[in-house]
Amino acid sequence: MNESILNKNIQEFITQNCGISVAKLALQKNPFPEVEWISILNQIEAKTKAKEKLPTWFSTENIIYPSRVSVEQTSSEKTAIYKASLISGKTLIDLTGGFGVDDYYFSKKFESITHCEINSDLSAIVKHNFDCLKVENCTFHNNDSTDVLSETNQNFDWIYIDPSRRNDAKGKVFMLRDCLPNVPELLDFYFEKANAVLIKTAPLLDISAGLSELKFVKNIHIVALENEVKELLFEIHNQYQGDITIKTANILKDTTETFEFVLDSENTFATFDLPQKFVYEPNAAIMKSGGFDQVSAVFNLDKLHKHSHLYTSEVLIDFPGRTFETEQVIPYSKNEMKTALANQQANVTTRNFPDTVENIRKKWKIKSGGNVYCFFTTDKNDNKIVLICRKIT
Repeated sequence: MNESILNKNIQEFITQNCGISVAKLALQKNPFPEVEWISILNQIEAKTKAKEKLPTWFSTENIIYPSRVSVEQTSSEKTAIYKASLISGKTLIDLTGGFGVDDYYFSKKFESITHCEINSDLSAIVKHNFDCLKVENCTFHNNDSTDVLSETNQNFDWIYIDPSRRNDAKGKVFMLRDCLPNVPELLDFYFEKANAVLIKTAPLLDISAGLSELKFVKNIHIVALENEVKELLFEIHNQYQGDITIKTANILKDTTETFEFVLDSENTFATFDLPQKFVYEPNAAIMKSGGFDQVSAVFNLDKLHKHSHLYTSEVLIDFPGRTFETEQVIPYSKNEMKTALANQQANVTTRNFPDTVENIRKKWKIKSGGNVYCFFTTDKNDNKIVLICRKIT
């Protein structure tokens, strides 16, 4: 950790230059020759990234940042707050502590937090930052987390882990066993130290693939931020054998859209119909969950087609996703397209349709944007149709 970066004048310079292009600043002469220019520029770039993602860190004096990439890869405060709402207890050990954003919020729910980070600089940075943030119930281990667990006699209420993909796993199908630490291989060892484990994974992990490698899964949380899936959380309780519940959360500016269902429920069926007055598109967290029949059953909505994942009703309902009013439904044909959409401006989405948005725009000269929303999709009779809609929410 480069403590010279904490010089008052350097800190003021970093704050004053947040938001300014680092490439532009790099051409200037270093006003603080006693500190490497690249270190100062890194702080400016990382702090700029933190302004929206980590406002608590951004607004706290004397915070030291790791690389911009580390800031990009860490949890946002909003997703960390959500995670901390899911679990609680007396003790938690984070086996892959990183920049410590999750642990900052876990520290508000647990009596004590243990932060393990094998990178010595990063471990020192987090310890320094937690002093600035006035976190007093966290201990730090600059060591391999498996060694920390092996050497301690302490048992924990929760183990939290965010395994990272090994470099040699690039291009492969993403599996947990391709990550470090190898959670499936170490799970029995973890249960010697805690009865509950929360595993964070990247959003591209296939849920069924994760379940094939794990045991005792009780809940799977799918967390999206502003309709972009950010992480999957596998909540595991030792010896649990009951139903697995999928819980989705789409964190928006003023609210959080939630939806949950029991995985593999045998009594859940979707109903189907042609487009009605209102059309609904599930948020990204629900789309990731695969609970498409459950959406139809829970909200009493008809699906347009088994594989279209668009829903419809005559009566407007409150829905976790986007809601549209249907203004026109046309068959996807040359004459209909020429009359209704060619050379027009519209937002184009495809759902269960044989062509891409790019090709549709090019073929019919449809400009992007505007207040018209078009869904190119397939109805329950396997007909290719276009829904021309007005967005409600």
